[in-house]
Amino acid sequence: MVTIVALGVMVIAIVLLSIDRIPIELSSLAIIVLLVLSGLVTPREALSGFSSDTAIFIFTLLALTQGLSATGVMQLVGRRLLSLSRFNPRVFVVMMLVAVCAFSSVASNTAVTAAFLPVVTAASAQARVAPRGLLMPMAFTSMLGGAIFLFGTSTNLVVSAALEQVGLERIGFAELAPVGLPLAVVGIIATLMLMRRFLPERGAEGGERALPRREYVTEAVLTPGSRLVGKELRYVTEGLGIPVRGLVRDGVTLPPEPREVLVAQEHLIIAGGLDDILRVKDLRSIGLSADLRIPERQRQAYTLVEVSVPPTSALAGRSLRDIRFAERYGLVALAIHRHPTLQSAHEHLSLMDNLRGRDALKNLSLAVGDMLLLGGPEKRVRELERDEELTVLGSVEYQRPRYRRAVLSVCIFASTVIIAGLRITSPAIAGLAGLVMMVAVGCVDSRTAFRVDWRVVIMIGALLTLGLAMEKNGVGEFLAQGVIPLVGIVGPRGVLCVLMIATVLLSVPMSNQAAALIMLPVGIHAALDMGLDPRAFAMGICLAASYSFLTPLEPSAALVYGPGRYRFRDFLRVGTPLSVLMLTLLTVAVPLVWPFTTVG
Repeated sequence: MVTIVALGVMVIAIVLLSIDRIPIELSSLAIIVLLVLSGLVTPREALSGFSSDTAIFIFTLLALTQGLSATGVMQLVGRRLLSLSRFNPRVFVVMMLVAVCAFSSVASNTAVTAAFLPVVTAASAQARVAPRGLLMPMAFTSMLGGAIFLFGTSTNLVVSAALEQVGLERIGFAELAPVGLPLAVVGIIATLMLMRRFLPERGAEGGERALPRREYVTEAVLTPGSRLVGKELRYVTEGLGIPVRGLVRDGVTLPPEPREVLVAQEHLIIAGGLDDILRVKDLRSIGLSADLRIPERQRQAYTLVEVSVPPTSALAGRSLRDIRFAERYGLVALAIHRHPTLQSAHEHLSLMDNLRGRDALKNLSLAVGDMLLLGGPEKRVRELERDEELTVLGSVEYQRPRYRRAVLSVCIFASTVIIAGLRITSPAIAGLAGLVMMVAVGCVDSRTAFRVDWRVVIMIGALLTLGLAMEKNGVGEFLAQGVIPLVGIVGPRGVLCVLMIATVLLSVPMSNQAAALIMLPVGIHAALDMGLDPRAFAMGICLAASYSFLTPLEPSAALVYGPGRYRFRDFLRVGTPLSVLMLTLLTVAVPLVWPFTTVG
């Protein structure tokens, strides 16, 4: 009877985790409450998942990844790869995917995808590849990389913890690599081939036009001692991926010639998306003209905000210089966006035609509908919300990378992973020590470090408790009895394949971690009932959970869904054959690395 109750709670948990309208953290807490109210676990056992070594280490790993991001490690690597795009686009694509795979093998694949997203988007023009042709392979590669080492994804960690709960050995740091690494190589190659076969350019499907992105225009200048002095302009446009529209010399705006040699304190007109503008703020050899007039210490504390000029504004028709904008609002105008229809309807309002001479942005007359990117103290931004002349649209997340501490952050991260992987001390203690060190040496501030996705931490704590309840009340053994009849038909390898297929299918409506933890007890008990070592089944389920490419619901895939302008069916067309290929290879490879050894 208790087993039936536990099975019912498990079904309810699957339903709760599958309903998008219910926040994942609320569903996770509801599962904890159900387990206690049904008597399946004690209150102490219910909270054990949150205080587990695994849950704490996953939190610290997410926080340490914030440190890598704050110091611009992945951005620096991305920029080095960006320079390859002007020489050989194919080499760039391959090297970019290799870098994403390498980072994802030891860091959160979701964080790696987020860090490389702006770099890949900017590089698409130089590589002469549409963003949609790069972003899906990047997301899938991050998922493939996460299955190489233990710390590549939280799924590996929760499965490792669940194995320890049932008295089995934890997953070793590189135990998955003999299967995960070759499958990652095959998966990357297969993804590129499937993209070319099943996902041609949008124009070939009917000429659907992509929505234009919002384009800002601003003025940049080479900083004193800039390494760009003496180099050709194409190094900026192609090597750094900065969209330069003109050079300002002697008060005249000249067209950008790729082979034009840059001089000291060269002024450039830049027009691009918000990510392009923010990327200029990250660089040391070039900066936004308006931004550089402010002391660096004040710039670091800036809040960025987007505002628009409403129809009733008295600022329309007047320039920023005329209204003494900086003195009046205490904010700096970094860039301006003018809607294309407004420019086409009124030729005299065209930005590129009116940005002439240095400090051109200050002399440009504002128009109704213009949008400005402003920077300044948070207090001044709050005061602006009460102003009737400008409408605040929203804040812009930005924090300048701490490049000088990039090497230090890599050393701390690597040391933490090595210490945890070798089990020199508890992974949780190693992670906490690494996090404290990251904050203490200034790689990341405590506020940013703790800006992790707490929903993931809460969900993992709840799922570990759910796994404990299933094992304690015999649910895994009960479900395994339904799998045993298949042994006489398809053999142990066939049973393994069925369990992995079920894991992939379960990961569609729910998270990869939940799918793995639900199927893990079934696989373990099925193996024991067949008299086999359960290691192969546990590893197969763990790896299969990372190879679900069917939908854009996985976090890494969700990040690229919008920027790549994909459709839901695009993931089905590419992800379905890729998932089938990975499951087929797993069915062959897993028993080779973890043999079906008979146990007494």
